[in-house]
Amino acid sequence: MSIAVATVIAANSGAGTPSGSAASATAGAAGASGTSQSGGTGGTSVDAAGMTVNLPAAGAHVVRGSSPWAQASSLPGPGGASPTSSPSASTAQPGSPPRQLIVPDVIAAAPSGLTAAQIASIRRLAQVRAVLPIDGARIAVSGQPVNVLAAPAAQLRPWTPPATAASTAVWAGFARGDLITTQAVASGLHLQPGGSYPVTAATQARLTFGAQALLGVPGVDAIVDEAEGKALGLIKNVAVLINAPAAQMDTLVSQVKAVVGDSGQVVRLVPVSVTTNLPVATNVPTGRPANYMMLYQESAAQYCPGLSWTVLAAIGEIESNNGQNMGPSSAGAEGPMQFLPSTWAVWGTDGFGDTGAPNIWNPFDAVPSAARMLCADGAGKGGQSLYNAIFDYNHAGWYVNEVLTLAAEYAREFG
Repeated sequence: MSIAVATVIAANSGAGTPSGSAASATAGAAGASGTSQSGGTGGTSVDAAGMTVNLPAAGAHVVRGSSPWAQASSLPGPGGASPTSSPSASTAQPGSPPRQLIVPDVIAAAPSGLTAAQIASIRRLAQVRAVLPIDGARIAVSGQPVNVLAAPAAQLRPWTPPATAASTAVWAGFARGDLITTQAVASGLHLQPGGSYPVTAATQARLTFGAQALLGVPGVDAIVDEAEGKALGLIKNVAVLINAPAAQMDTLVSQVKAVVGDSGQVVRLVPVSVTTNLPVATNVPTGRPANYMMLYQESAAQYCPGLSWTVLAAIGEIESNNGQNMGPSSAGAEGPMQFLPSTWAVWGTDGFGDTGAPNIWNPFDAVPSAARMLCADGAGKGGQSLYNAIFDYNHAGWYVNEVLTLAAEYAREFG
């Protein structure tokens, strides 16, 4: 996304475009919160009053976020788990990664900023789960144009890709007012951590470069915190990120366009299609898993050879935040993989040395059980069989796409 400079930059001394700007914006990897910083832009751009949104390249994926807790979340002892609900995201310690990430499925932008009424209307649309209004503009860093967004860390962090959301160093610098950029921008402008660089926006300033990171939206080159954005004079609510995974995207885009009007832009970030070509781990740890990452890996290898562990990780993230919220759900589903008791009666399995009746709340039983159920539906074969197996797990096309795009994100960042 490229944001208009005319109303923000007082004097743009740069003539070129850095390698990380809109001209080389990432296409991302797997769903809606891009990670790859080397992909090309798509062939379609939408222009409105000097503001451009660059669409992902055809066939490319924009990354759908997944929780960094999948790797670090500890597992219960041999006694298994009790049926407890997770704490809310607000109970996390200051500076810690968010308990669950939010996927930007659509971005809407307006050159002079979205009004409070427009944002409220978007929030009320059917299937919209979360909305993040965000300030931004095209500014100049060391004389070169850079598209920057600004928001409070607590609000922005859950919308970023997993590796970024999990990075304490990135967000510590962000809180200090540092400039965080993509790898392409940092390389193109030769930015050095801790270095001070001239910035031209509505005001002249110098910003400290904090770190490079995956930012997750095509064409977005950098982020700063809300206070720094206000000091630079960025356009208030220039864009809004929208999370609506169960929505019909074409319908949602049309609805949002009706809200923002002819001068605004709306871009779908989720891919039109998702890949079922996912990696199968070869060097899988053995023994009783110490965390959810190992549990997903070992369960796939032992209970469904040929199944990528990333699929189990994606299901575990979607269903329970990797054991953070185990229900019961409104439909009566329970445990870290959210089995209905009737389904559990068929597929419940003692895993990793557990004995006695399989425990739906125990991840050492629940994750292997999910692997067995998926395998019986052909998940280990990959391709359309994998798609069908996930659909059988939860009968919704959007759910399958959500799982597959999350799985691809795990493969990219932890594979």
